[in-house]
Amino acid sequence: MKKTGGELIVEALKANGAKRLSCVPGESYLAVLDALRDSDIDVLVCRQEGGAAMMADCWGRLTGEPGICMVTRGPGATNASAGLHISRQDSIPMILFIGQVQREAREREAFQEVEFRRAFTEFAKWVGEIDDAARIPEFVTRAFAIATSGRPGPVVLTLPEDMLRDEVEAPGAKRYTSVEAHPGRSQIDDLYIRLLKAERPMVILGGTRWDADAVADFAGFAERFQLPVGCSFRRQMLFDHLHRCYAGDVGIGINPALAKEIKESDLLILLGGRMSEMPSSSYTLIDIPYPEQSLVHIYPDPSELGRVYRPDLAICAAPSDFVAALADLEAPAEPHWAERTQRMHQAYLSWSKPPATGPGAVHMGPIMEWLEANTGPETIFTNGAGNYATWLHRFHRFRRFNTQAAPTSGSMGYGLPAAVAAKRLFPECEVICFAGDGCFLMHGQEFATAIRYGLPIIAIVVNNGMYGTIRMHQEREYPGRVSSTDLTNPDFAALARAYGGHGETVERTEEFAAAFARARDSGKPAIIEVKLDPEAITPTRTLSEIAQTKSR
Repeated sequence: MKKTGGELIVEALKANGAKRLSCVPGESYLAVLDALRDSDIDVLVCRQEGGAAMMADCWGRLTGEPGICMVTRGPGATNASAGLHISRQDSIPMILFIGQVQREAREREAFQEVEFRRAFTEFAKWVGEIDDAARIPEFVTRAFAIATSGRPGPVVLTLPEDMLRDEVEAPGAKRYTSVEAHPGRSQIDDLYIRLLKAERPMVILGGTRWDADAVADFAGFAERFQLPVGCSFRRQMLFDHLHRCYAGDVGIGINPALAKEIKESDLLILLGGRMSEMPSSSYTLIDIPYPEQSLVHIYPDPSELGRVYRPDLAICAAPSDFVAALADLEAPAEPHWAERTQRMHQAYLSWSKPPATGPGAVHMGPIMEWLEANTGPETIFTNGAGNYATWLHRFHRFRRFNTQAAPTSGSMGYGLPAAVAAKRLFPECEVICFAGDGCFLMHGQEFATAIRYGLPIIAIVVNNGMYGTIRMHQEREYPGRVSSTDLTNPDFAALARAYGGHGETVERTEEFAAAFARARDSGKPAIIEVKLDPEAITPTRTLSEIAQTKSR
């Protein structure tokens, strides 16, 4: 029986387990949109392609299955590249389908034409174009396999619009098979010997390809061995912050005490992550290419093992497979590093206690303490990029897997689309987006998507009237020469109400609790604007103090 290319795309998605997708519609893939009308795939229609791609990234981040996004050619695709870059640097499985010009018009710079192999190769693991509708099952299944295998990442498939209208006979698509690498017994034995000989071991968790069972099983392993455990930048949901083995986050603005312990460790186990620029404090925590510490690196892609850091023991395995292999290792009766682990956890607890005061009438420290006391461990927090995120990363104590969605690539605008996607995926969970005023307006129009689909997220917009992170660097490097960082903002609470949501404005610390309660009780998507003094640029330093540091 003949089917259109559009119908075959939808069938291949379903065969490979896709349950949802985000999109901004375009005439270049009308045949797919028509086929989706008769399917049970949940389609989330967005307001801008960057937001749509970020939603797909969030789904891939929280499920481990490829997030699916569909956009049109030219400006639609280039808008989506922001989300594509996040997925690439964050190792998130995602498939971006792009409607393309008709085949006979290619290479003529037709309307909105882009040659995507040249344009997107840097952003994706694979960029392919489907010329023959009969090959759709092959291409789509391959895309799923590539996106999820080894180091996960995004795949781009372009779809010429005339190909999607073709009626052809094609084999039924079959579900993809992930390629797995398992740790060898000799490698586990080698690790065990190194661990028993160590005086100051340290584990840093990161990356993707984790699941709830692997997180729980590793926590059990760390408990048995009383090992100190840190989580790399924006992967904090991988370990319970109140567990006695938790040592803190290894990211931007790391606790100096933790950085010292990492540098002085004699055995460093990197599990799941690449230890890239941000978690490595600009490549200063670990020497390159030969670390001072004995380094064990576990990662699912062999091309990453030894690429930056030369490990003493390299194990090619996904975190879940590696953790399963640790189950039968017998812990020492009294590990001699146990006191060090306890000391590191206490240092984390002290580091993560927010300050009570600061410049201005709104103090973020007490607000964070209120949120800690009044949100559950299953609450999902999302954010983009900016100094405001420090309040969340440093002072929120993550307790459970899948409660964090934030870009390790440091991309602004991610928090709001991610919150919409997370709430659509887990409607039973409270979802809170942290955003700065600059960050929010990168993709704030997706608040309309939350309204349309009845997704009662709460966005806390920390408004200091500027691009705060850039201003901080500017004051440090060029004190007294402010340039291009001041912002003029809307009334964010009024903006929420204009969209049909709930809006609140907080101008004093004591107003926050009641404002949040009203937002929660409204049952609507909500924005809480927190007006923060521009001087409160970090939890511990003012803008003026940073400027004075340079002048001295």
